[in-house]
Amino acid sequence: MSSVLDVGRIDEKEFNSAIARGFAVLECFDQTHTEMTLSQVAARTNLSPATARRCLYTLRVLGYVRQDGRKFTLGARVLSLSSSYMRSSQIDEFLLPEVRSLVEAFGDAASVAILDDGMALYLAHTTRQSAVRPTAAVGVRYPAHATSLGKVLLANADSVTLNRYVGQAPFTPLTDRTLTGKKELLANLQEVKRLGYAIAVDELDYGIASIACPILDAEGQVVAAINSSGFSGRLTKTILIEERLPRLLQASRNITAKLSQYPVLVRTALSPQSAQRVGPI
Repeated sequence: MSSVLDVGRIDEKEFNSAIARGFAVLECFDQTHTEMTLSQVAARTNLSPATARRCLYTLRVLGYVRQDGRKFTLGARVLSLSSSYMRSSQIDEFLLPEVRSLVEAFGDAASVAILDDGMALYLAHTTRQSAVRPTAAVGVRYPAHATSLGKVLLANADSVTLNRYVGQAPFTPLTDRTLTGKKELLANLQEVKRLGYAIAVDELDYGIASIACPILDAEGQVVAAINSSGFSGRLTKTILIEERLPRLLQASRNITAKLSQYPVLVRTALSPQSAQRVGPI
């Protein structure tokens, strides 16, 4: 399992491993691991049972973890971290209006995501869908190669990030439409880069079709992606391109214009971890 412990090159004198271990414990909980025993937490974080126990105890005292018998779950106080981020980064003000306009135009759903450690991390999401699985939501992460958002982000990533990601191939197929091989994925990403948009149909899960395009900063660098998605039973690639792409590109341009006026948003909200430069504090 990838975690905040996979940090690459760091200044070991400044890096606080205890804090990193605590966040690794928080991040090991997800929709398929909502409650776990101590041994399960230790296994998912690659921590020793003793270290995992101390992390869980500290987080429980602070209110970020709850304990019921031998099982641990996230505490509601975790929400305070995300709410503080949403308020300080002003994501609702800059991203949600365009996301909502796409849903008003087409129904279905729309999202904005960044690339975070090889995953498409959702920063904004609006939907009229009530029974689509898996569920997209703010804070949810999905494998980049299986989503239209992730493909746009990978196609425009720097060579180090891209090579590191595709080097993990072959990937476990999520459906029989998922691109799993290195050659086929690279070929698809080259096409995405050439076209300026990505399409994924039944690749993340059956029944989901989406089209995404990049969001740029003032320097023309891709910092995020925006998509429109719906039911693959009625959305062909042709329909996605002809009916939704023009409006999607306009939404991207609108967000890009806002970012040029507020560059701090790029630094605080849209910069993926891999692109951040860690310097002296």
